[in-house]
Amino acid sequence: MRPPNMSGHFLLAPIPESSCSSSTSSDYLLPRDVKLAVLGAGRVGKSAMIVRFLTKRFIGDYEPNTGKLYSRLVYVEGDQLSLQIQDTPGGIQAQDNLSHSVDLLSKCVQWAEGFLLVYSITDFASYQSIRPLYQHIRKVHPDARAPVIIVGNKGDLLHARQVQTEDGLQLANELGSLFLEISTSENCEDVCDVFQHLCKEVSKLHSLGGERRRASIIPRPRSPNMQDLKRRFKQALSSKVKPPPTLG
Repeated sequence: MRPPNMSGHFLLAPIPESSCSSSTSSDYLLPRDVKLAVLGAGRVGKSAMIVRFLTKRFIGDYEPNTGKLYSRLVYVEGDQLSLQIQDTPGGIQAQDNLSHSVDLLSKCVQWAEGFLLVYSITDFASYQSIRPLYQHIRKVHPDARAPVIIVGNKGDLLHARQVQTEDGLQLANELGSLFLEISTSENCEDVCDVFQHLCKEVSKLHSLGGERRRASIIPRPRSPNMQDLKRRFKQALSSKVKPPPTLG
């Protein structure tokens, strides 16, 4: 059976810059903030993943970015979230010797609450950059509570594969992280599931930290069937473990 349409689970709208001072919203509390960072080497598809999630459109080519911040209001499991996603330049790596680059990375990691570490299955060097990035996150967040998901992107380019699915799964197991191999260009639902799951994990941290539930300015829609989404996410994880067919 086809999963429910993802367009019913997310309401996207710009976040008003002056919402805190608006007299019409003074009787309401702001939506809960969720701050995510997408890290990885250059040309692995970080920007494409973010845009795919927010707009459901796929754009294949991007100019090298300088660190864009995307802000939207989204609904996850009926809760309205003020979502901010930091898209990081591919040149910022944890193993860089330049103090300026490390400083920029540290500021981003310190700011964010949840992380996507992205590599391309067609670029082994991008895979090798994941471990030092993960270690840097744990250095900045030593309590190991900040959720991290490792993503192997460009799963449709099997003819150019340099990183096997088992390699990604093994690394994720060693680091104690979730892992999913996806194709941003071919499957919007996998991309949405990854971001949605990360949003939920960050929201759990807020709840554990004693943050009280906040009122929503916009009326909530009906809560989607999240049990079905959870089942699909688990199925996706288990299916990606199977080795890909050998190409003749």
